[in-house]
Amino acid sequence: MKVEAFLFGGVAVFFAFTAALYGWWSRDPAGTSALVVACLMGALVSFFCAVQYRRKGRRPQDRRDAEVAEGSGPLEFFPPSSPWPIVTALGFAITAVGVVYGLWLFLIGVGVLARGVLGMAFQYARRLE
Repeated sequence: MKVEAFLFGGVAVFFAFTAALYGWWSRDPAGTSALVVACLMGALVSFFCAVQYRRKGRRPQDRRDAEVAEGSGPLEFFPPSSPWPIVTALGFAITAVGVVYGLWLFLIGVGVLARGVLGMAFQYARRLE
């Protein structure tokens, strides 16, 4: 993850430099804001990769002397099937339609969306117990 942290850190620095230059030269607040947001997104991914590197250490992919067998084994748990992505998509669709048609539909959509997101987040919360 160290290489990825440096890569996305470079992306963040590039967008920061570009945002400063663009903002100074064009005086356009919309484009400058978009470049600042791109810089922040690159910095966020870089920060995540750096934290994962500090927490878990070097991976076999990061070492030149690593063997292929060191990287084998189960990587993560992947659920076989889940209804919550469909509920989340439905909630988002109802929320988007509610922006057009009224507050009452928007609030129903927010409720369905919140239930779908919470269902996905906590579906396998007790899996390791």
